[in-house]
Amino acid sequence: MEKINILWVDDEIDLLKSHILFLEDRNYAVVKCPSGQDAIEALQKQAFDIVFLDENMPGLSGLETLMELKQINASLPIVMITKNEEESLMEEAIGSKIADYLIKPVNPNQILLSLKKNLDHSRLVSERTTATYQQEFRKIAMDLSMVNSFEGWVDLYKKLIFWELELEHIEDSGMFEILESQKSEANHQFGKFIEKTYPQWFDGSDAPVMSHTLFRKKVAPVLKNGPTLMVVIDNLRYDQWMVLEEVLQPYYKKSEEAAYYSI
Repeated sequence: MEKINILWVDDEIDLLKSHILFLEDRNYAVVKCPSGQDAIEALQKQAFDIVFLDENMPGLSGLETLMELKQINASLPIVMITKNEEESLMEEAIGSKIADYLIKPVNPNQILLSLKKNLDHSRLVSERTTATYQQEFRKIAMDLSMVNSFEGWVDLYKKLIFWELELEHIEDSGMFEILESQKSEANHQFGKFIEKTYPQWFDGSDAPVMSHTLFRKKVAPVLKNGPTLMVVIDNLRYDQWMVLEEVLQPYYKKSEEAAYYSI
């Protein structure tokens, strides 16, 4: 792999020789700095992929050095390493947009994990997502051949949308093409299901919530509980709602989610 350049800043940098040798054996290049000022000068001369920064140093402190380094390169991931477990320090460091926070003494594997989490995250997530979908593909294919209820089709639809959003961000476009093929097959099979069962939904009570029964079955019972704010967003697809839900999640707690069928 292409060498990753690490800037390691610690006033006791000579005591970290075993950690640095561990990383160099794995093809990482490490530049050592004994002070915050040396780190600032090093970053002005050379580009780095990540910084490991000791919090407690003479002269410029870790937090002061952090602010100076961020002014030079705001997007540079910086991992704070400290003996101090005070909550206020953690909050201040996290508020300064550090990439990770490690408590001394750290072992080489902790350092390696932090590197992979911050630098290989996208690749690792992509590989894991692809492998998981490959396993799930067979289950979805089996479900497609067996699903025979409106509840089953709702569950299958949600599963396909979940994987559509997951695979949008991976590097392997072939997986997305396979999913599109599954969605096409699902649309075909769902069409057959609707042709077969739709007339029955108007002859008996065993029918899903539909457009014309949605208000009576889902909205009216809520209105009986007292004043209610109702927000209606027309033509909102389920995948759009899943993206929107992430935005709303910090402010609202979802108590129920239900699907309905068009008339």
